[in-house]
Parts: sequence; structure tokens; C-alpha cells
Amino acid sequence: MEKRGAILIVDDDEDILVAGKLLLKRHFAEVVTINQPNQIAASMRKINFDAILLDMNFGPGQSSGEEGFYWLGEILKIDPEAVVIMITAHGGVNIAVEAMKMGATDFVSKPWQNEKVVATLSAAVKLRTTRNKAATLKQANRTLVEDSGSQQIIGKSDALKEIQSMIERTAPTDANVLILGENGTGKELVARELHRLSDRSDEIFLSVDMGTVSESLFDSELFGHKKGSFTDAKDDRVGRFQAASGGTLFLDEIGNLPLHLQAKLLTVLEQRHVTPVGSNQSVPIDVRVIAATNLPQEQLNDEDRFRQDLLFRLNTVEISVPPLRERPEDIEEIANHYIRLYCRKYDRELKSLSPEALTAIKAYAWPGNVRALRHAIERAVILSQDKYFKPGDFALEEQPASAGEVKNKLSVRTENGGEEFILPDGDLNLEKMEYLMIERSLKKHRYNISHAAKELGLTRAALYRRMEKHGF
Repeated sequence: MEKRGAILIVDDDEDILVAGKLLLKRHFAEVVTINQPNQIAASMRKINFDAILLDMNFGPGQSSGEEGFYWLGEILKIDPEAVVIMITAHGGVNIAVEAMKMGATDFVSKPWQNEKVVATLSAAVKLRTTRNKAATLKQANRTLVEDSGSQQIIGKSDALKEIQSMIERTAPTDANVLILGENGTGKELVARELHRLSDRSDEIFLSVDMGTVSESLFDSELFGHKKGSFTDAKDDRVGRFQAASGGTLFLDEIGNLPLHLQAKLLTVLEQRHVTPVGSNQSVPIDVRVIAATNLPQEQLNDEDRFRQDLLFRLNTVEISVPPLRERPEDIEEIANHYIRLYCRKYDRELKSLSPEALTAIKAYAWPGNVRALRHAIERAVILSQDKYFKPGDFALEEQPASAGEVKNKLSVRTENGGEEFILPDGDLNLEKMEYLMIERSLKKHRYNISHAAKELGLTRAALYRRMEKHGF
């Protein structure tokens, strides 16, 4: 078995140092010994120790443990996550307990038993590994939060000012929030801003698209499962609620959940416990739930479509994000943000919108909202050859002004005479045709993924995969 772990032994007794090194080097990758505690800092700067064995007393006649307390404190100043095992004289249990209150992990008594020392340090190395992973995940999450913080809500319309005000008032609480709005309006951005300004901002923000979670795997995905609980359960798995514990869980597309799964979700929100599939024991959870849906208010209030008791549980605070067509004063700022973004991404010279282009995009209804505007800006950055962006760079004439309206250059008709999809003249490339069909369906249904997928004969998950492939 591969030896792992770096151990530091600090003791003024040379016999202890020699015996400890001979014993531990058979079990761990590296063992360092020092007989003067003032050498600890230098040793820790050279090596990232997984565990430190620290004597409680240095020098003849010392038995109070004060030196051990002092050097324990110094170690934890250097590395707050250090795993320190105290070495005590026989009968020094009370002193060791005090040391553990100060941050020590465990203790061993002299004269020690070899098996106990090895077992104690093996557990200490595993603890250090766990702490390192937790610190790495926490840092990664902090980076993600900072990155998402850079994707700020853009615009100065009265509607956005009101949303920002509601976010600032709601974020410090643990109240559940329901975010309403059409596809592409920025509901997840609102959710991330609520998390960023909350007391949970240092913890995880976990997003789950409820529309992509299959009914058969709903319990496993959200609540976890135990090894062997079903055919493909080869290992224990932590569900999304447990994974987000301590942080924020964002349940997107909540309106797509069938009624019987809504009942399961309600039970978890009420009890604040989850029971993994195949387990008889429930696990407590501590999450803030933020949900979002593109369902209109009348459908959300329809008991045959959405459980009203779940709605009351989710919408302690309700934030409605207006579509882009209702806040045209925000379009210029959003467009300029994405122009800068994509000019950097594609290494293009930064250029501005012509007055005609600005007028055109501000007058356009933007089905698909900010997501559609972003897509149009990216396309314009790639294809535009003029000094300024012109109206034609955004191909607005090919986009619908409202749901269901699609202009066509060339139409193909079905047996019943119905319009099918747009074909570019003389180009029958299947990849391009797939791209155009997906684009047309998304625009036709105002970027409602469920409706577009249904029209295309795909599952939501399959549509998402194709959208990712084509860069939507």
C-alpha cells in the first residue's frame, strides 16, 4: 500500500523522537523530528504537515502543560486547519482535554502503545485530507460566487431598481424566494445576487434545473441514495439538498414538476429532512431555497397545475422579472456590456452601435429577452465588417416580434399545408439545418425550453445537449 502523509514530531526527549520516527516511517511517507519547539515555524514553512505530534512539556521538571498550550496556539496561528496530536505524560488527561478545547485534535499518553499511535495518526491524516478538500471546495465556491458577482444585473430602469431593492431587503434573511419571469430574463442572476448578499455567501450556491431531472431519478438526484438501493447505485450518493446544506439551493423551472413530485418536495421543505433512497434514517438539511419558473401567474395559481400549499411554501417573497420589451431603456447598457465581452472573447476591435442600430434594437420586442439579445450581439461581433454595428448585423427581420410569429425566406410545407422550417437557399447541410430548426423553434416559443423541445420531438435534456453543441 502506498504510504501517505507527512508527520512532524516535536519533543525534547531524543528517545521519543528516535522511537517515533522508526515506528512511523513504516506507515507514513515522511516523518520529521525536532527537539526544540522554536523550530516549528521553520519546519512548517518547508513542509505542509498532515499531522503534528506535540509534547505538552519541554525541559526537566515541567508538568503544567503551559508550554504545550503556547506552542499549540502558535501552530494554529500559522495554520488554523493544522491537525495537532498532544503528547502527555501518564495521568495528564485533564491537561490534554484543555488542549483539545484550544484546538488540538487528539492526544496520546507516554509511554505510548505503538498500535494506538499509528491508528491515531492515520485518522489524523484522513482528517487533514478532508479539511483540505473542504477548504478547496470552499475556495472554489468563493471564486464562483465572485465570478457570478461580476455578472451583475445590468440596467437602470425603475423595474430593475425595484428588483434590486427587494433583493437587498430579502437577501439577509433565510426566507424562501420565488422568482417569476419569461425565459431569458435573468432569473438565475437574481438568485445568485440573493445568495451573494446573504449570510450564506461563503457557502455553496447549487443550481438544479428541475426540467432535466427525470421522474425515475427524482428522489436519488435530490435526496441521495445508498449503495445497492437500485441497479445502478454502485456507491453512496449525496443528494442536491445535502450537497447544498449550509448554502443556497436554486430550483429552476420548478413549474415543470408533476404534481406527485411537488408533494415530495413540499414534504422536505416542511420537515427540513431528507431520506436517501435505500436508507431508513433521515438526514437534517440546512438550505435556503430559491425557486424560479416561467409559468404565467394564472397557471401558477391553477391547482391542477401547481400545488397551492407548495406555492405558499416557496413564495414567502415573490420577485417578478419583467421581459426586456417592457424595459427598453436597459437595452443599450446590456448591449454595450455584451459587445465588450464578445470583442474580448473573439479578439475583435471594440466598436460601437450606430444610431440606427441602437434605435432598431431598442424598438425590437426581443422574444427570448436578454438571452436572445446576447446571442444577437455575439453573432454581430463575429460577422460585422463595418466600423460600427448596423441594424442588418442583428438580423432582426428574421426574428419574431411575439410568440408564434416567424418570417421565412423559404418555407417547406407538410402534408396538411403547415409551415415547417427555414431552409437557406442551396444549402442542405444537416448540421446547419438542425441549428436553424432549433433556433427557429426557440424563437417561436420565446425560448420556452419545454415547448420548443415538444415541437422538435425531443426531451428537454436532449434539446439542452443540442443547444450546447451549437453554442446557444
